[in-house]
Amino acid sequence: MAGAGGRPPGRARRSMANFEARTTAVGGRITVSLAGECDLSAREHLTAVLLDAVHRAQAVFVDLAQLTFLDSSGLHSLVTAHHAAKQTGGHVYVINAAGPVASVLEITGLDTLLRAPAEERRHV
Repeated sequence: MAGAGGRPPGRARRSMANFEARTTAVGGRITVSLAGECDLSAREHLTAVLLDAVHRAQAVFVDLAQLTFLDSSGLHSLVTAHHAAKQTGGHVYVINAAGPVASVLEITGLDTLLRAPAEERRHV
């Protein structure tokens, strides 16, 4: 038996209304703070926010403390931003990942690829 929208019962649709990306700039760095659920519906928005940040600063920190869900769409956005930053000598770092979000990053190796050096983590 299908629920609303043809989905199996108990499977809620994740919409962009459940995702937020806030950008703050301090001292030549940009922090993009993500909150909620990052899935396919948020990918274009997230990619645009990250690419804008990469073009404005050499160091972009993506704070995942308030992110509760991350799928391959969000991973794609992070990798796209990483490649764009590398082309200009910049860096994209993820910080404060926890729970299932941290697990996804670990499984894919992005936790290592996007880990800020120790001296950078102290200033965030």
